Amino acid sequence: MLLANAKLAGFPLGNLPMHKLLLTVAFAAAAMACAVAPHAHAAKPAAKTDSATSGSDLPPLPAAAHASQSVVVNGHSLNYTVTVGWLPVRDDKGKTIAQVVYTTYTVPGKRRPVTFAFNGGPGAASVFLNMGAIGPKIVKFGVNGDSPSEPATLHDNPGTWLPFTDLVFIDPVGTGYSRSLVDDKQSTKDFYSTDADIHYLSQVVYDWLVKNGRMDSRKYITGESYGGFRGPRITYYLQTRLGVAMNGMVLVSPYLDPLAWSDEFVSPMAWMTTLPSIAAAHLEREGKLDAAHMAPIIAYTRGEYAQTLMKGRTDPAAYDAMIKKVTELTGLDPVFVKNSGGRLETQAYLREVYRSEGKLGSRYDSNFTAWDPFPYAPHQRSGDPILNGIIAPTTTAMVHFVTQTVGWKYDGQYQTLNYQVGRLWHDDDDAEQGSVQQLREAVANDSNLRVLIAHGWDDLSCPFMVSVLAVDQMPAMGDPTRVEVKEYPGGHMFYARPASNAEFVKDVRTVFEAR
Repeated sequence: MLLANAKLAGFPLGNLPMHKLLLTVAFAAAAMACAVAPHAHAAKPAAKTDSATSGSDLPPLPAAAHASQSVVVNGHSLNYTVTVGWLPVRDDKGKTIAQVVYTTYTVPGKRRPVTFAFNGGPGAASVFLNMGAIGPKIVKFGVNGDSPSEPATLHDNPGTWLPFTDLVFIDPVGTGYSRSLVDDKQSTKDFYSTDADIHYLSQVVYDWLVKNGRMDSRKYITGESYGGFRGPRITYYLQTRLGVAMNGMVLVSPYLDPLAWSDEFVSPMAWMTTLPSIAAAHLEREGKLDAAHMAPIIAYTRGEYAQTLMKGRTDPAAYDAMIKKVTELTGLDPVFVKNSGGRLETQAYLREVYRSEGKLGSRYDSNFTAWDPFPYAPHQRSGDPILNGIIAPTTTAMVHFVTQTVGWKYDGQYQTLNYQVGRLWHDDDDAEQGSVQQLREAVANDSNLRVLIAHGWDDLSCPFMVSVLAVDQMPAMGDPTRVEVKEYPGGHMFYARPASNAEFVKDVRTVFEAR
């Protein structure tokens, strides 16, 4: 989690993926007084205490704290140590310019693998993967019907990866408790750009390995959403600049290829990437969602649908057949489909599909709904249903866990989603190229590197079809199964569904068990 370039609160929305977390949502939040938890920066003016970057006026970070815990997985108890600590980030002159906080879970044993986990944004802490997917303790969030005010109670995670790998969750600068020690202008240069982000985070991975004597461990990267953008780039940078080779990557709902949405008025690609996810949501509402039902939809999308879109108005019969087929696949009002030209703009769809109920669907899982507080407005004016509902439980659970359970006593603000980071973020020249190039090069550099790309069928923020198309264009490089795309029922956080997470963990194990 999470990506957001959606222009909410009355701003026009294209069919683009959410790829600069909070960069636009931050401004939209101010415009619509979007409901976010007190721990999330929304619309406050950037004063010293509200800055995304400055740590000069905050209390010093404590030394690392440790706690012994256990988790029951498949009927077996597993003892582990949780550590909360921080690593310095230094400039070329050796001056500490930032402090990056991490949370680790380690099990005694020789040569256990270690996995580094990143969430997205930019501007999101690693709590979503930590306490929603792969850590030993999880809190309930992201499933339709969840309430932000329910007790944020941690419980054992049956899908934790801890039985087969140690875990290191890294919060980039400006997220969680991690902070810059320089001003916003310098922080933007040092941390809040595509390349700078990869360089210092790669160095943090390197420094953690050295500090903990784990250079000889098997090493893995996992990233969700924009963390999936980071994954191939960090892996490639570690390989070629810092001399550290990863054994595998697991990319969760990754933002891989922004160019898939380019030229949306001419190219069919933008619509090809979202139609299968909209059709999947319809199948799920009918209780029919599975790979067998999705296969012909994917085949239609990359065949007849794409061809018809490319023909434009030159083949009226094919156009009429397409409108009929899209209506059938999505269950939408045929007038709406016809008026859309068979090109289903994401946010318009999310309002239309639940309009009769007075609700909105989420870009992160289109079957996750909330009431629309402005149903008669010409554009959506409220925040995303999932985005608005996950801040409170994850922040509450993480702050209590770190400060009370582990005993890392710190009273600074925990930034689950930092909107100021989104305001300051800027892309470097090659950012629009995504991470497919680095994915290809990293796989080419190491014939043992394996990659699992995991998606939820219903995700419209990072649609699975983008990864399918990108991987299908990659050369086999010896073994075509070294890079695989897997889909599961659910959305961006498909792991919030126990059945989907169980299947996901089985697929993840194959990456770790491969030699």
